[in-house]
Amino acid sequence: MRHPWTWAGAVGLAFGAAAAAGQRRHMLRIAADPENETLRAPASGTPAEVSSRDGTHIHAETFGPEDAATVVLVHGWTEMLSYWTYVIRDLTARGYRIVAYDLRGHGQSALAADHDYAIERFGEDLEAVIEACVPGNRHAVIAGHSLGAMSIAAWAAHHAVARRVSATALINTGVGDLIAEQLLIPAPRLARGLHDAIALRGFLGARTPLPRVSTPVSYVAARYIAFGPAATPAQIAFYERMLVLCPPDVRASIGIAMSEMDLHDALQRLTLPTVVIAGDRDRLTPPSHARRIAQMLPALEELIVLEDTGHMSPLERPGEISAALARLVDAVAGRAGTLAA
Repeated sequence: MRHPWTWAGAVGLAFGAAAAAGQRRHMLRIAADPENETLRAPASGTPAEVSSRDGTHIHAETFGPEDAATVVLVHGWTEMLSYWTYVIRDLTARGYRIVAYDLRGHGQSALAADHDYAIERFGEDLEAVIEACVPGNRHAVIAGHSLGAMSIAAWAAHHAVARRVSATALINTGVGDLIAEQLLIPAPRLARGLHDAIALRGFLGARTPLPRVSTPVSYVAARYIAFGPAATPAQIAFYERMLVLCPPDVRASIGIAMSEMDLHDALQRLTLPTVVIAGDRDRLTPPSHARRIAQMLPALEELIVLEDTGHMSPLERPGEISAALARLVDAVAGRAGTLAA
């Protein structure tokens, strides 16, 4: 009879071989996705270096003709400016000028001065980008996804919104009560305290290191948390690559700041024409957030709820996002022309 440890070793080897085979199949499926080539080579713009109010270095890039209408794109939590690659491609093809930047602590932007990731700082970063990257005699349309849209609300709370901006778009976002309304961890009302603690410590405020490459397990988790049913393997892996590049301390600090955020009052100051976009399968910021925001905005332009779409609308439904932004740009330009006439 063989010694028991030899059986344990054989079982371990078998599981290891099965896991390796599963990982190979997973990577081949990503590589075979037609979207993989586009997402592996995102558009590269003209760099612009920006200094925020507290001295934090912000990396921005511009795309498209310098004399065209400008759209500023603000990405979300754990993303980077390349997150907008589809939208940048679509809007520059329509003839618009695009400004996109990495949020503090993300991508090529610096870690925050004094490790300050309060939501207000993200509003100050946006103001610095507007000042540096939008020509002084022109206005821009600003669109934000998730934390990017929260940054717009934070910016509106403390800045003269109409001075340099003509319209805004808030995409897959909320401005408060993020933990109470998220749908990641369904729980009965009696278990709400446990539900909220798990959501904060296990997700928003988690500092756990993540796998350096997409795995079958991380892929399933990312799809469940952030995507709708139509997302492709390459799109999910593309987001995973950004997620693992976000430093855990940055990820957790911002997650905690978002959990404590309440920017509902700031919406009253956002007096510009504003489009609100949600995904009907968004578990992180469900459509209830979008509907509440739409009701509170002084100048709602359009409320759009995309079907079969999760939290990542600019990746999952880039055509619809680009079309909505183009309509917004053209609408405010048309009104300005009418007033000038």
